[in-house]
Amino acid sequence: MMLKVGVVGTGMIGQDHIRRMTTVLAGVEVTAVTDVDVDTAKRVADALPGAVVHGSGEDLIADPGVDAVVVCSWGPTHEQYVLAAIAAGKPVFCEKPLATTERACRRIVAAEVAHGRRLVQVGYMRRYDAAYRALKAVVDSGRIGTPLMMHCAHRNPGVPAYYEKESAITDTAVHEIDMVRWMFGEEIAAVRVLVPRRSRNGGGLQDPLLFLLELQGGAIVDVEISVNIRYGYDIRGEVVGEDGTAALGELSPVTVRGGGQVATPVPADWRQRFLRAYDVELQEWIDSSAAGGPPVGPSAWDGYAAAVVSDAGVAALRGGDRVAVTLMPRPALYEMAP
Repeated sequence: MMLKVGVVGTGMIGQDHIRRMTTVLAGVEVTAVTDVDVDTAKRVADALPGAVVHGSGEDLIADPGVDAVVVCSWGPTHEQYVLAAIAAGKPVFCEKPLATTERACRRIVAAEVAHGRRLVQVGYMRRYDAAYRALKAVVDSGRIGTPLMMHCAHRNPGVPAYYEKESAITDTAVHEIDMVRWMFGEEIAAVRVLVPRRSRNGGGLQDPLLFLLELQGGAIVDVEISVNIRYGYDIRGEVVGEDGTAALGELSPVTVRGGGQVATPVPADWRQRFLRAYDVELQEWIDSSAAGGPPVGPSAWDGYAAAVVSDAGVAALRGGDRVAVTLMPRPALYEMAP
C-alpha cells in the first residue's frame, strides 16, 4: 500500500523530510503540502507531481487524499495540527516538540486516550540511530550489569542568533531527555543544572552547562551542553554499569593516519550526524501507518514527559536548585512506553 502523506510546514526540516520521502524511502507519496509562507509551499509542490497546496493545516488534514500527516511547522502550532489529525483519525508524525507547554501536551494525550488508540509519533530521532540502538542493546542484555550512570555530551559548533539561554535545555538537551528515558526504561525523577566558567565563544549565553538527571531507579546521568564549541557537532554517550561500560562508537567510520597524526572527521551539524537515523525513523513510521497499526516510536506520552522534564530543567537553570519532576498518572494506552 502506498501511504499518501500531507506535510504541514515546508521550511528546512519539512523540505528535508519531503526529499527523504520522495527520493530515499519506500511506500510513500507526498500528496499535499501547506505553509504560512504560501510561495514556499507552492514552490515545493511544483516539484511534487500531483501534490495539492492547501491554505491551512486543517484543510490538509481533512483532505481525503491524505492518509497520514507530517507536522514540521513552528512549534507553537503543533498542538492544533496534532489535535486535528487525532480528530480525523489519521496517523500523525510530529517533529519535536509535541507542543510548547505541558498543558498543551496534556490536551494531546487526553485527546488520543479519548480516541482509543495511538496515532501520534514524536520526532525524537536518537532512538533510530544505529549507534544508540547498539548501545541500548548492550545495556538491555545485562553484559555490563545494572546501569549506574551515563555520561553524555551534546556539542554544537555554534547556534543561531535567536538561540536563548533556556534553549540549551528546550532545544538541545531535550534530545538527551528523551534518549535517557528510552535507554534506561525509566522516568526522570529530578534535575539540576550546574554552571561552569563561561566560554568566550558563547556571546551572551551561559555556555557550557552541566545538566544532571536523576532517574527513578537511582541512576544518574550527566549531560555536558556546549553549543559554541566551534570544532564540530560532537555527540557522546557512555553507560557505566556494575560490571563494565558501553559507549557510542567513533564519530566517523574513517580514521586518517598521516603526518604524525591520527585524525577522525567530526560531523559539521546534526543533519550530517543523524542523516540515516531520520531515514529509519520515517520509514518505520510509514510502514506502521500503512499497515494500520499504532506507531512504534516515541508516543504522545513521551512528548509530554519530555516537556515536563524540560520545564523542570529550565526552572533549575533559572533558580540553581534541584527540581523534582512530577508526571501525571500514565494512561493505560501508553503502558508499554517508554
